[in-house]
Amino acid sequence: MTPFVLSRRDRARLRRQLKHTQDAALYRRTLALVELDQGKSIAAMAGTLGVSRQTVYNWIETYNESYDPLSLRDAARSGRPSSWTPDLQELLHVLLKERPGQWGLPGTSWTVPLLRQQLASWDGRWLSADTLRRHLHRLGYVWKRTRYVLPPDPELEKKNNHSPEAEKPAPA
Repeated sequence: MTPFVLSRRDRARLRRQLKHTQDAALYRRTLALVELDQGKSIAAMAGTLGVSRQTVYNWIETYNESYDPLSLRDAARSGRPSSWTPDLQELLHVLLKERPGQWGLPGTSWTVPLLRQQLASWDGRWLSADTLRRHLHRLGYVWKRTRYVLPPDPELEKKNNHSPEAEKPAPA
């Protein structure tokens, strides 16, 4: 392939984008083109950025199609479809209104592992603990650690100085 050479105008636009961009991926791609223009090899640039040479070639091709620095941005993607179905959401609402014992599970209150287990028994899909926590947070639930309360001391009155005998004046 012939060396990658930019015009003065394109070089200035790419350097301006390097100064002002907040997107790390866009910065890497722009930096690659600027460095290639300065004579760095494609193999060296790919090694520096930790990508394949083909990736660098793809960035060059993308830029050469429109000569627009913003063409190096990531395209919008839909991502992975949500695991939350309306049925799972409804089941979660029902579960949170009841106690685990009513569903044959041990415990007096719901924990993330218990909720995961019960939701997985519904449709066989195990949600990650983080996904479940995020969803509970959106619903306004706050998780607190269990606080153990000791039973009152039956001999507290004997240990206390405020017993009726302690209020009598001491003999002279």
